Amino acid sequence: MTGDEDSRMCKDISEDACHQQPGNVWRHLLASLGTKLADELASARLVLPWLLGLIGAPVWMVGLLVPIREAGALLPQLVVAGFIRPLPRRKWVWVAGSVLQALMAFSLVIITLLSRGDGDSGLGGSLAGGLVLGCLVVLSLGRGVASIATKDVLGKTIAKQRRGRLMGWSGSLAGAMTLLAGGVLMLLGEQPGQQVLATLMAIAALGWSLNAFCAALIKEDRGATSGGANAWDTVRQGFSQLRHDAAFRNFNLARALLLSSALALPYIALLGQQQSGESLGGLGVLVVVSGLAGMVASPIWGKLADTSSRRVMRNAGAGAAVCCALAGSMVWWPGALSDSVWSYAVVYGLLVIAHSGIRLGRKTYVVDLASADNRALYVALSNTLTGVLMLVLGLAIGGLAQWLGSEWLLLILAGVATAAALCAQRLPEVEDD
Repeated sequence: MTGDEDSRMCKDISEDACHQQPGNVWRHLLASLGTKLADELASARLVLPWLLGLIGAPVWMVGLLVPIREAGALLPQLVVAGFIRPLPRRKWVWVAGSVLQALMAFSLVIITLLSRGDGDSGLGGSLAGGLVLGCLVVLSLGRGVASIATKDVLGKTIAKQRRGRLMGWSGSLAGAMTLLAGGVLMLLGEQPGQQVLATLMAIAALGWSLNAFCAALIKEDRGATSGGANAWDTVRQGFSQLRHDAAFRNFNLARALLLSSALALPYIALLGQQQSGESLGGLGVLVVVSGLAGMVASPIWGKLADTSSRRVMRNAGAGAAVCCALAGSMVWWPGALSDSVWSYAVVYGLLVIAHSGIRLGRKTYVVDLASADNRALYVALSNTLTGVLMLVLGLAIGGLAQWLGSEWLLLILAGVATAAALCAQRLPEVEDD
């Protein structure tokens, strides 16, 4: 995985970067451990909703957590790409984004300790909830800044046909962190105390601090700085690339359709909770299964992505379609199966495996598709388009779920995932170049 062999043959990176690659692999992995740990312990899908409930924040604020977390990290990236272009070493942008996330996590610690759900003392529920959302906005922006710089540094320091395995082991670490978080949630019970949540946020802050420290240690060559532009020029350049590069355009279409896997996951969990009558215990089972699935699947997907990330996207999209169809039809299964949280946990775990393949496949594909001169722009434009679609589709999917029910929505998402697999099949291979 590290490339620490006698030949030291590296594709598309400099000779100096090739010799630095073994050490940089471990720095990337440790940085990933920090950020994955932080992402799980400050999860907008698990921990932050409980925090808002505990401090007595209005219910409508809970519905804003995931859109802010995801879109806030993706939307600014096209503009950020234009600003980092003149910088010969982009790892310092990565460091800055991680430090910003760590500061916001420490701010959440303070808000959690000062908040009181009953409003008798400390921060009131509405004020505390607003502060949490404000911190999440800034945290998400930091995540977006770090994300675009991370992929650019990855492309400069790790050779082609090794990036997928690196991201695969990174995903395995994420699965381990998810498993740890699920075990903690199962032990905490229905109402974890504010001190426990504050501790989780503090550990998340330390995770992002570790990420920043390891990023600062990465040995990065000076990169090209020509072609820098202001934000609007970057936007125009990005959409020009989208018009003229058919492979990049079709990749973004496939990626948009592959959002079906991410959108389906919370509805499978919701359906399992509704049908089984399980509360936090059932949710903890889902989280543990998710962690195990991520640990097992990600290294395998990563190795396959180094051979053909296109096929990984296609196969994972097909797997997601099957999982969505199974989950959508489960309500008509025999009662012994449809009433058990374990049935939903199995399907949920399988979808996590497929979703891991989708994420690894599309990350590896866009990095390998781009060149050193336009990699940051390609990643930023793709993420920005995905952020817009996530906001729009999130609202649309929520309306469909309210109107049709979770079962029919999952069947619709199965059709979308099938279209995604067919679209990925038409993409050109990029690992053989």
